[in-house]
Amino acid sequence: MKRRLFIALFAAAVCSASAQVKWINNVKLSGYGIVQYQASTEKDKEANSFGLRLGRISLDGRILDDFYWKAQIQFNGNTENQGTAAKVVDLFAEWQKYDAFKVKIGQFKNPFTFENPMHPVDQGFTGYAMNVSKLAGFSDRAGGHSSNGRDIGLQIQGDFAKNSEGRNLLHYQVGVFNGQGINTKDVDQQKNIIGGVWVMPVEGMRIGAFGWTGSYARSGYWSDGENANPQIDPLSGNANSAKVRKLPQNRYAFSFEYLVNDWTIRSEYVHSTGKAFSSAANSLNNTNCNLSTAGDKAQGVYALVIAPIIPKKFHAKARYDMYQNDATTATQKTQYEIGLDYEFTKNFELSGIYGYVHDRNKAKDRDYSLFDMQVSFRF
Repeated sequence: MKRRLFIALFAAAVCSASAQVKWINNVKLSGYGIVQYQASTEKDKEANSFGLRLGRISLDGRILDDFYWKAQIQFNGNTENQGTAAKVVDLFAEWQKYDAFKVKIGQFKNPFTFENPMHPVDQGFTGYAMNVSKLAGFSDRAGGHSSNGRDIGLQIQGDFAKNSEGRNLLHYQVGVFNGQGINTKDVDQQKNIIGGVWVMPVEGMRIGAFGWTGSYARSGYWSDGENANPQIDPLSGNANSAKVRKLPQNRYAFSFEYLVNDWTIRSEYVHSTGKAFSSAANSLNNTNCNLSTAGDKAQGVYALVIAPIIPKKFHAKARYDMYQNDATTATQKTQYEIGLDYEFTKNFELSGIYGYVHDRNKAKDRDYSLFDMQVSFRF
């Protein structure tokens, strides 16, 4: 009797597995790591250290052919705050039946700028450009916790207008997001609308424009402004309840990229209007809602070239990276970078960058150098 029961259960399991293969397929485990050595001569912030820039593991696959899904975890850093804690960075599903109309839901990259969705290794430098980092959802200027350029929401996107060679000439993408960054629910019940469109007139070239409108909000206390909400009521001496303070955010970007014969040429300008909180929300319990003195505008631009010395193997690179935290030259930070990279294989790369920085936010000692070397591997 036990033997028959075992055979029946085994047969059922085999049938179930066979059925599962038909609707869940192409499941793949992948990941990458970036080990870093960095030195800086910045006055009173001198640094000389090895570090772990990034470490991620992801699973992705397809369901019923038409659906793509992905889950990715970042595990480097510590667990003390939102900025460096181990965390889920991607968790989404996308319906991909039609090239011209795809629907994605979950947590994923904000559809803003060309550089934001790029793989950190393929991006090519010590890190994302300052305007992308500050205005696309990484260490966002508004004060949000580190979100790696991502948020939670729903997006549609697609490619269309094929030419005679079958290559699409137009791409669009637009999404509705919480506006609070990764792994966080909405606070002010106002969603962010972010989108972009680009044309591809010749193979390898993209010319795009992006827009972003919404808000970033925090629940807590503040003492500035006409509608202050201090923790202690100055009249009664009683404790106040936390309230929501919402900061509207409106941004736009213009982007250009050309990839040809292993050359990369890319430039993007980003502008932002909207106030910022005085401190970053590295902890979800941060209730400081006072405003930054930086004002309500910011802008930045970068331009870079990656040139092959040995195609697909050895490259020289240079980047101009400028950011103004209040859209004036008084707060301008400029970084000039040159470097080399060598690809031992497509999954193992060594790169080195020298950077010269001029930071007008500092009263003195505005100029300093940095050196960055990274070993990157993927599997």
